Amino acid sequence: MENGILVETSARHLHVTREHLDILFGEGYELTSKKDLSQPGQFACEERVDIVGPKRTLSGVSILGPIRKATQVELSLTDARSIGVNAPVRESGDIAGSGACKIVGPKGEVEISEGVIAAKRHIHMTPADAKAYNVEDKEIVSVRLETEGRALTFDDVVVRVSDNFFLAMHIDTDESNAAGFNPSVKGIIIKK
Repeated sequence: MENGILVETSARHLHVTREHLDILFGEGYELTSKKDLSQPGQFACEERVDIVGPKRTLSGVSILGPIRKATQVELSLTDARSIGVNAPVRESGDIAGSGACKIVGPKGEVEISEGVIAAKRHIHMTPADAKAYNVEDKEIVSVRLETEGRALTFDDVVVRVSDNFFLAMHIDTDESNAAGFNPSVKGIIIKK
């Protein structure tokens, strides 16, 4: 498809469980939506926490809602190194054996033994989008970004297909900066 796909920069954030939200903000606390995100039902929250590693702390990290089955912290590799935390590149939800950190909220703190990842670059698609782009769920593709002076092709982009998705590619801040990205740039899928 000639017009390309929406590319979004996913900055550092975390998803929390009900149990951890209660510890961080108080029993029965409910997340406050700040703005809806492109993926249906997902939203950025007013609530922020500190992510503590052995070297330093990242203050004011945004929580994304709604609550999840597992707490997951998504950092860029630069963020992870700066605080001294291991963050393997993984798909969202694949946290087994991933990095550990402390999360500090206004009412309490939580030590997680795993859950810190650098999100693998990915494209969210509906089944209709996948058909139009001739790709399948879990297929690995490349995506070209034609930016001013820093055009870049990202390899190892995983396609994720669900009726619950909105067509968009997600890259982290390291990847966005490397490409000199701006929101008007569209991604062009290149099949392997």
